[in-house]
Amino acid sequence: MKELTATVIDPIGLHARPASYITAEASKYKCDILITNNKSNRTANLKSLMNVLTLGVKQNDSITIKFNGDDEEVASTGILEVLKDNKIIK
Repeated sequence: MKELTATVIDPIGLHARPASYITAEASKYKCDILITNNKSNRTANLKSLMNVLTLGVKQNDSITIKFNGDDEEVASTGILEVLKDNKIIK
């Protein structure tokens, strides 16, 4: 299992556009990928846009993403790249 924790810096939080980029990237991988809003302690499947949006992640909220499966290393690298490229995290 691989895990990433970061703080969201996007002024609007994890809204539809960046969430769609992340879910599209997550869908490329076989491993299970879960995202948790550490403020509310709610967890969602990162491959589901609707589930991610229900987390209500806002600016300065801490998120944890957990990867579990055969391609977890590659998946974590890809997701981290999308998060940084879209200025969702630093």
